[in-house]
Order: sequence, then structure tokens, then C-alpha cells
Amino acid sequence: MPKAHLTQAFVASAGCEVGKKKTDWYDVTVTGFVLECRCSGGRTYYLRYEDQGGRQKQHKIGRFEDVSFAAAKKKAQQLRSEVVMGGDPGAKKALARSIPLYSELAEMHLADAKLHLRSYSNIEMCIRRHILPKWGKVRLTEIDTRSVAQWLSAKRDEGLAPATVEKLRIIFGRSFELGARWDVPGTNKNPARGIARKPLNNARERFLSAEEAERLRIAVADSQNPQLRHIVGLLLLTGARLRELLDARWVNVNVEGQSWLIPTSKTGKPRHVPLSTAAVAIIEELPRFKDCPWLVPNPDTRMPFVSIKHGWQRAIKEANLPGLRLHDLRHSAASFMVNSGVDLFAVGKVLGHASYQSTQRYSHLANDTLLKAVEAGAAKQVA
Repeated sequence: MPKAHLTQAFVASAGCEVGKKKTDWYDVTVTGFVLECRCSGGRTYYLRYEDQGGRQKQHKIGRFEDVSFAAAKKKAQQLRSEVVMGGDPGAKKALARSIPLYSELAEMHLADAKLHLRSYSNIEMCIRRHILPKWGKVRLTEIDTRSVAQWLSAKRDEGLAPATVEKLRIIFGRSFELGARWDVPGTNKNPARGIARKPLNNARERFLSAEEAERLRIAVADSQNPQLRHIVGLLLLTGARLRELLDARWVNVNVEGQSWLIPTSKTGKPRHVPLSTAAVAIIEELPRFKDCPWLVPNPDTRMPFVSIKHGWQRAIKEANLPGLRLHDLRHSAASFMVNSGVDLFAVGKVLGHASYQSTQRYSHLANDTLLKAVEAGAAKQVA
């Protein structure tokens, strides 16, 4: 066990003793500080020590090419002090290596989401496209609130919508919530919590007038997608969500009873949608495909549409309704009902709202209807 006073000059010229595969040079000033020289020319710094059980251990400090001698000796002194105080650098390092990478936690998160959430595809996209590139190779204990806040800020600077950035924060935080529930090491603190964020105002309400709705019907009738006119017509007449309609099955439609069962809605509960005479008329016109259970399938694949974006964009351009969203048809269906005198409670039941608060966005429309009523009454009194 050759000993030497390790210095910058010594380690620069040190090598393996003749006839040996490696030589360990032990420093005479720092106990356990070693320069390992191999016959291949490689040189590495270590600290060798005994743990509390008397077992021989070593802690790699770094290669000669990667760490300066001064830095290596300083690290050796720090580690030696830790050993003297009863610590075990090797155990500490092993513990750090036992902390999973975020990519491992993300895999568990996605497996859980696939089993329990209908929004799995959206969560998977957010994790794959935005979260994993930044945090996938980082150990969970190395992720702190400050770095997450900076990352989210950078995402906003990239042009992501505030709502999208908030969605990333929620999904990222959910990973740590699940990890804590499953006792995953490194998830005892959630770095997505406590981040200051601006309040979101996502409320966007657009209601078609009767004239605009007619322009839209004319535009979709000329669409290259033969199902688009049926889809738009039913959305306007039922107030259903787009995905609910695209995934609808014939078995759940009762034409005679004028009712459509949605087995699993956004609230997680089944609901019945009443079908007006006009809606029934559209359903009776729908093409039927052999052995196809879907109400409005893609005629080419005989499966539900993944997207009708292209046909929709052409239609709203043709109808001169820029920026109109498919979800606005749901709002429009509600507005037509309210302006016809239907009370908000009934509208909420038709739309499948889980709470009355969700229907309150249409209260100003109800006020317009009531105002017309009192004006009519006042006119009668004057007359």
C-alpha cells in the first residue's frame, strides 16, 4: 500500500507501478484519500474508509481528467469529516441513487390515468410533449418549487396559453400527489405547490343568432364531410358535447321515446338527453352502415371521428363566422332554449350540468326573456 504526499505535481506524473495492473497511492495528509493509477493510464480519486460496522468502503470522487487536484482533496477532507462524525458517504450516495427519476414517476402516473381517467390522451400528450423533455431525467428530490416556477414561466414566454401552462402545473403536481400516496421515495414534497399564478379567466361565451345558425347549416350542408351537417345539426338541437355525440351508439338512441342515453358523461354519470322532433328527423336521415354501432361514424373507417377540425374550419369560413368553436354550439343550444322561455333548471338538466352554478352563465339571457315579458305586460296596461 504505497503512500505519498499527494500534490498537484505528484498526481500529474504518477502512474502504475511496473508489473501491476493498478497502483493505489494513499495520501499521508488526509486519511483514506487515494489516487488509483491503472496500467491503461487512467487515474481516479477515491476516499476509502470503514463504516460503523467495520466494513471497508470507498467513495468515488472523480477522474483525474474531470476534477482538479485541489477540488478532489477538498472533497476528500469533507467526506473524511463526515466519516469521523459517524456518517457514511457511500450509504448517502446509494440513497440518492434509490430516488426515482421523474420519468419513472410519470410512467406510474400514466398507468393510473389510463385506468381511471377519460382524459388520458390529453394527460399523456402534456407529459410527453412538455414535462418529460425538461424533467424526465431528473431525480425527484432534485426538483424544487423555484425551478418549477421558472420552467412554467418559460413555457408562458414560449407562447403557451395561460390555461395550458396551468394544466401543466396541475398534471405535474398530480404526479407527486400520486407518488406520495404510493410511498414513492422523493415525493414527500410537491414542488408544484405554492407557485404564484395569475387568476385565469377562461370564460368565453358565444351564442349564435338564429340567422347565424342558418348560415352555418347552409355551410355544413356543402361540406365534403357528409356527416358534418348531421353532427352540427344535432349539437345545436341537443346541446350535447362534441365527444358525446361522436361516440354515440345506435343502441342508446330511442327514436320512439325521443330520448338518447349517454352512458358516461363528463360528470362520470349517465344522463338522458331529450330529442326534439327536429333532432329525431336528423337521426332518421342518418346513413346506417352494416355491423357499425356508431351513430355518426366516419364513413371511410366506420369508426368514430378522431377530429372534424378541417371540415369545421372550412364551414365557419364559408359561413363568415370566424373563431366559432364547436363547443359554442352547446352554448347556442342553451341560449335558444332560454330565450324561448325555458327556465334555467330545465336547461341545466338538458345539458347535464352537475351543479346549478354551471347553468348560471346563461342567467343574463333569461333576464332578457323576462324583460320582454314585463315590457309586454306594461304595454298592455298603457293600452
